[in-house]
Amino acid sequence: MSLMVNIRKLYVIQFFSHLIPAYVIERLYWEERGMTIQMVVYAEIIFAITIVLLEVPTGIIADKWGRKHMLIVAALMGCCEFLILVFATEFWHFALVVFLAAVGHSASSGAEQALLYDSLLSEGKEESFEKILGRLNALDIVSIMIAALCGSFLASRFNFELNYWISLGSAVIALCLTLTLVEPRVANGNGTDEQPIPIRTYMTVSMRFFRDHPGVRLVLLSGMVTGAAISFIDEFWQTYLDRLGIPVFYFGMFSAAIFVLRLPGNLLAYWVKGWLSYKYLLTSAMLVLATSFLYISLVRDYSGLAVIGFICLLAGVLEPLTAGYLHHGIDSSMRATLGSYQSLGENAALSMIGLGFGYFSANMDIFGGFGFIAVVIFVFLIYFLWATKGRNRNL
Repeated sequence: MSLMVNIRKLYVIQFFSHLIPAYVIERLYWEERGMTIQMVVYAEIIFAITIVLLEVPTGIIADKWGRKHMLIVAALMGCCEFLILVFATEFWHFALVVFLAAVGHSASSGAEQALLYDSLLSEGKEESFEKILGRLNALDIVSIMIAALCGSFLASRFNFELNYWISLGSAVIALCLTLTLVEPRVANGNGTDEQPIPIRTYMTVSMRFFRDHPGVRLVLLSGMVTGAAISFIDEFWQTYLDRLGIPVFYFGMFSAAIFVLRLPGNLLAYWVKGWLSYKYLLTSAMLVLATSFLYISLVRDYSGLAVIGFICLLAGVLEPLTAGYLHHGIDSSMRATLGSYQSLGENAALSMIGLGFGYFSANMDIFGGFGFIAVVIFVFLIYFLWATKGRNRNL
């Protein structure tokens, strides 16, 4: 059986797994149920710590016993999240939700891209990885936009809870479709079948890989920091709009706009890598991100909305590039495990940055939190420039 059928199924699964109208009013819904910004940050830290603990183990499990099984776990966790949120009223309810979300994220983060890459590899089309991943991300964005527009319309006319029931239905459809995926055969770098590596050797082999490939290590570190920073835009743009006095009716249009801006980067990432070096791209991205976060922290008016849009435009190109840089350099036998390290590191960074973000948001509202992120990116940019000095040939 041609495993290209997995690609078609992944398109549909991605569409329904991101057709979640609850996300467009998530922060307002949580606030309505008693969650303050600082409480949300605590929940995000629970999310990040859980991922740090589970990312590598779930990647190992995916490599040894199947990527499809982990994707099923992730889809099931998504269904549980929305069912709980419909009835959530206490902090521990939300803490449980983010814990389940972290379990699902950990289960899918390495496995999803590994299943995609090995499905392409089995058909001799692995060079299309960035292109297909970009298209999958673009489809995600289209789905998110539809959900955002419908979600804000529904939220302005009905209670917020309706969005969560609809989201639960979409998650159930994604789960049913995930059950139909086909597990690709795992191959080593020579294209032959390979027996699973014993669990006790995974950690040492993984760490040796990153030690022996400093270029990969730097690209992933950059992806971790920039990804963590962008996560705070994804999580708190609703609070930012609320502070500017923008009605919830317009949230869907804004959400759709910032995701539309991610489309060009996702679709053209494979093309961009052929023209510019990773060092130049990442240096420019971090400089622009730091400046943009500083702007929305200091200039508290509608012009900040355009800057957030620019951040999302840049975000679209970063994820396919960093993922592709890793996957082109590793064997299938440990693809999900090593792929999990990026998510692990990103969430470790999210946890550490979140403490500062929560502190400054509590004292200076959301604007102070964004200012703190700007400082963090500037500091890492200095380190990146020092670490890549004289290393152009590797990046």
